[in-house]
Amino acid sequence: MSTSGTLIEVSDMSHGYTMAGERMTILKNLSFTIDFGEFVAIIGPSGSGKSTLMNMLGCLDVSDTGSYLLDGQEIRKLSDNKLAAIRNEKIGFIFQSFNLLPKLSAVENVELPLVYRGISHRQRRQLAEDALTKVGLGDRMHHRPAELSGGQQQRVAIARAMAGSPPILLADEPTGALDTRTGKEVMGMIRQLNEQGHTIILITHDLEIAEQANRIIRIQDGNLVEDRRKA
Repeated sequence: MSTSGTLIEVSDMSHGYTMAGERMTILKNLSFTIDFGEFVAIIGPSGSGKSTLMNMLGCLDVSDTGSYLLDGQEIRKLSDNKLAAIRNEKIGFIFQSFNLLPKLSAVENVELPLVYRGISHRQRRQLAEDALTKVGLGDRMHHRPAELSGGQQQRVAIARAMAGSPPILLADEPTGALDTRTGKEVMGMIRQLNEQGHTIILITHDLEIAEQANRIIRIQDGNLVEDRRKA
């Protein structure tokens, strides 16, 4: 994968579903590009389509029509196995609900995506320990999620997302379950990851959070209604 130029190219993306015999269109002919190293916030109210768009960008689903090129590769044409491989290698996910496995320690949770890459135990343990140290949890590596605060759990989730150095970090309401102070700390970490070269795509309904990005894409009723880069 290259490290400059266009990373994501979305063209005329539409998506919907059928409920009770009626077709509901969620995304309507969206088109935009995201370059390597950008920090983009996708903002919109509940029901606007931003979560559906996140699923498309994260290769968790594919659109009904249009095109999605990720580093020049057409995602809509790939098999489920290929999509899973791309998610594992190219996208780090940070979720509002942390999505940590309760029976695993922090370091084991961070290691998990690396297991699926076939990385040796010694190497993935080192990568996981390095990532946890970077987010300030070097002394909490062997604690389980229940033994950690919400902010610490989100730090584990950030460490898990960044451990394999994926080019894209996709953060879905990463501060939604946190208090204001902890939320600011987490956003500080995300900005730092962007400064280190990660492309950040942040999904949020909160304008104050979105304003911390360098670019805001606003979705409303499935339409792209604003695409604003900060000066």
